[in-house]
Amino acid sequence: RLNSILNHLTPGKSGLSSITQKNPDDVVITLTIRTPLAKAFKGGFKDTPLDYLVYSLLKKVVEKSNLDPQMVEDISLGNVGDGKAAYIVRAAALAAGFPNTTAASSVNRFCSSGLKAVQDIANQISNGSIDCGLAIGAESMSAGGDRLAKPFHDDILQNQEAADCMQPMGQTSENVGKDFNISREAQDQFAAESYRRAERAQKAGWFDDEIVPITTTIKDPKSGEEKQVTLTRDEGPRWGTTYESLSKVRPAFPQFGDRSTGGNSSQVTDGAAAVLLMRRSTAQRLRQPVLAKFCGATVTGLAPRIMGIGPSLAIPKLLSKFHLNLQTDIDIIELNEAFASMAVYCVNTLGIDPDKLNVRGGAIALGHPLGATGARQICTGLSECRRQKKKVLLTSMCIGTGQGMAGLFVNEQL
Repeated sequence: RLNSILNHLTPGKSGLSSITQKNPDDVVITLTIRTPLAKAFKGGFKDTPLDYLVYSLLKKVVEKSNLDPQMVEDISLGNVGDGKAAYIVRAAALAAGFPNTTAASSVNRFCSSGLKAVQDIANQISNGSIDCGLAIGAESMSAGGDRLAKPFHDDILQNQEAADCMQPMGQTSENVGKDFNISREAQDQFAAESYRRAERAQKAGWFDDEIVPITTTIKDPKSGEEKQVTLTRDEGPRWGTTYESLSKVRPAFPQFGDRSTGGNSSQVTDGAAAVLLMRRSTAQRLRQPVLAKFCGATVTGLAPRIMGIGPSLAIPKLLSKFHLNLQTDIDIIELNEAFASMAVYCVNTLGIDPDKLNVRGGAIALGHPLGATGARQICTGLSECRRQKKKVLLTSMCIGTGQGMAGLFVNEQL
């Protein structure tokens, strides 16, 4: 532990050499798996409740980790839409084979909930509260959303930014498009590339080491007949999608603007992802494979009405803490494509190299199950690091109500 502290205090040390060092107290990732991402309301998980989705993934963690479940001291579930998430994760964990000594809780920071769950478990490990924990993100968007049932109290609404927290996400996307002159054409071009990359990745089998098959029940909407199905691949990618086809899609939020469409916005999706974390010394003692090192994460706030540009603030904030340069030190970037408007803005503002960004496509093509995305990006990004034999992964997303979050990881499977 002393060496770890001294390394952090040593002045003038290159950021890259510092984060790639290996110390016994490092927080490391030993397993990352996810479900296929299914189209909400009409896809393979449309009749699968959140509790079964979480339970199924937890069973896969037990199966794949080669770890005695009693070693997992805490489980954190990132979820946005279900107020009963804390009940669900505790019961699902017990049913999946974790002992009653494994604690559980839920966390909600909207679209960053999966990364927030990872950060919470990692922080517990780094401060000595636990040695091993599991972060998961899960969302059944088929079950409904997280919309406010009624407006805020009148006293709160007297503050304009507080009132702006009630703006629908589509409105905030149109605000970004208008405020920063992100054209419909630029957004459609970005979306077409997301679809192209997802199609390429799916055809090449790049997602295969991320995804675990999930068996569930689906109901025929006409006959009501139920049948068992096993989902093995993402449903979002529409092969053959082009800029020309996307340019014909009507605006999704005509009351707010004419640039964001169903084709250049993230898909409404059901899915879940899991990240198993422990202290490096614990991983070595338990003979667990170290996939990556978790370096850290940070969050920032901004005006709610342009919440989409959050990553353009969170990414520099995170990189400055580690003395890293986005252009020279980062190998792979997973930026959540909530809307093409915010993605194009962030790419242009930060000067992101397109070749490093969302190599397998992003949420426009794959989908954005709100609570799961932060964990899903880690699964995808680390898998891509392994495929390319690259080291440093950066993940980031915008967050409803005007926030941004970013996470930093070092792949150790070179």
